[in-house]
Parts: sequence; structure tokens; C-alpha cells
Amino acid sequence: MRKILSALLAGLLLAGCLALPAAAEAYGAPDITPATKMEDIRQNPSILGAGIFTYSLDQYRPLDRMYWNGQTLEKFSNRFTAWDTAKGLNFLIEQYNAGQQVTYPLYTKEEIRKDWTRRDAELYYFPAEQPNGKYLLIIPGNAMVVSAELREGVSSAWNLHEMGYTCFVLRYRIGAKASNNAPLEDVARAVRYITDHAEQFQVQPEEYAILGYSSGGQIAGLFASDKLGYKTYGLNKPGALLLGYPVNTFLEFKPVFNMIIDPFMVKQNYYDLTLSNYITPDYPPTYHWYGKNDITLKTMCLTAQGPRLENALQKNGIVHHYTVYSDAPHAIGAGKGTDAEGWLQDAVAFWEEQTA
Repeated sequence: MRKILSALLAGLLLAGCLALPAAAEAYGAPDITPATKMEDIRQNPSILGAGIFTYSLDQYRPLDRMYWNGQTLEKFSNRFTAWDTAKGLNFLIEQYNAGQQVTYPLYTKEEIRKDWTRRDAELYYFPAEQPNGKYLLIIPGNAMVVSAELREGVSSAWNLHEMGYTCFVLRYRIGAKASNNAPLEDVARAVRYITDHAEQFQVQPEEYAILGYSSGGQIAGLFASDKLGYKTYGLNKPGALLLGYPVNTFLEFKPVFNMIIDPFMVKQNYYDLTLSNYITPDYPPTYHWYGKNDITLKTMCLTAQGPRLENALQKNGIVHHYTVYSDAPHAIGAGKGTDAEGWLQDAVAFWEEQTA
């Protein structure tokens, strides 16, 4: 009898040992580099399990999806952000493999049933190694059907994580799904969600910073305004805005946006608004910059962007920092390899100084 029990025990131990590799294979390896193909990233079990959105324009077009699946992460993002994006994705894989929830939907199932576009709104959580209470909400840019959750969001989150901060990357509704000011609703819901779960995330709900890029900078700026933003939603005022190459006005693109996003509405929506017109003396401290060789902003009249926003901040006596770089193209995030390199560290120091 003892021999039989010993044999059964040995068999169970052997089965358990054999099962370990199979269990390990259920998780993806954090081995992403700028040379990793997008198809491999999208098939990584931990990327899939964590629910990290890795698409953009090719989400909607099968031929584009086929093309981009065969391209590298560096091609999908760009040479300025690829390494930080890879490190950020690897960090999220490690978090997921360790049992940490990475993706947080912003709306309930019932709310999504009422408006299916809300399923696109979610947060990606980058916890600090040693939380100090402060957090940043990152709002990447978008160009109607092209979004920058990886290029600007994940890459910046990795930089901020290395600086010791907790941060959240916001995926918000864009394009035809952004009707009726949905992006502003998503930002407000994100801040509300973090506020309601502040103890869980080990953050303080006050004096948070919003980091916004391009069109995400315009959305962040409007959310920080008295008339349209945090007060409307009953939320705490941001401690600072940190804006990289923000859009101040969409100028001649406004009718195009209206036709695609809100074809049957006549009321003004967020893309109709010029951010500088909503700056008041109570506006949060603001750090903003752009590059002289920013082709994207040039197509929308460069002087109507950063310079006009700067004038409004000065006119209203807002504590702010403004820089114009000679070599800082659009969509470069932290600006590695450009004149803007180091701006994110300076901006965080600005935020810290204003909320000390």
C-alpha cells in the first residue's frame, strides 16, 4: 500500500512539473524591442490578456492591418519614441504576469450597452515603484482615425515611471466615435475613476498633472478651463498642465471634423473651440512647447497655435513656462534625440514647484 501511495505521489509531482512550462507559456515574455514586428506584439499572450490597445488607423482597414502587422514597432511609432514604447510595453507585460491589473474600463457594462462607443474608453495603469501620492494622466494625440496610445502614451508613461511617478495613459474616443464631446467626457470619467479609487492606486486626488500631446493637448486644455472642464464635472482642478506641441485651434479643419464627427449637430463641440479663448485668471499653471519644424502644426498655421496660447496665458497672468525649439518635430513624445530632449523632466519639476 505504501509503495502504491509513493508511486501516486511521484506521479502527481511529475505531472505538476510538466505542467509548469505549459502554465508559463500562458504568459508572454517581456522581450519587445523596436525591431519586434507588430504582429508579434499583438499576439503576445500578456498583451492580449492585459487588454492593451495596439492598433490605430489599421484597426478599421483590413489592408492597413495586414501591412502594419508586418512592420516593426519602430515603424509603427517612430524612431524618437520606439525604445521607450518597447520598455513601457515590457513593463506592462511584467505587471500583468505578476497579477497586476493593467487595463481599467471607464464605463460600466450598462453604460456601454446604452452607448457602444464607450467601450473604447479605458486607462492603462503604470504604478510607481514607491508611490509618492502624485499622479499624471496622459492624453495622447489623435488625427481622427489615428491615435497615439503607444507612441506618445506608453513611451511617456515609461519615462515618468523611471522618474518615480504613478501615471495613467488614457485611451479616449476619436473620429466618428467622438461625437457630442465624447473625449471631454472620457477625460472627466478618467479623473473621476482615479479619484474614486485613489486609495487603491495609492495616489492623492488633488494637484494631479495632465500631460497632453497635440490634439490631446487641446482636449486637456479645455478640460482645465472654467467653462467646459473640471468644474462642470464636479472634479478637482489639475495641479498643472504639461503640453507638448498642443493644438490651440483646428482652423479650416473644423468643418471637416463636424462633417465626420457630428454631421447632424449645429452646436459647438470641442474641435470647434479655440483653446486660448478659454483661458481665464483661474487657469492651472501651464508648461507648453512646440518646434519650429513641426509640419503638422504648420498645416494649421503655426502662429495660431503655441504663440496664441502663450499670449492668452500672459494676458491672464497664469504661471507658465513656454519654449520654442528649433528641431522638435510633431509626435516625438519625450523628444529623445531632438532639441526638446529633457523637456519632460523640466515639466515635471515645474509641476512639483507649483504644487509644493
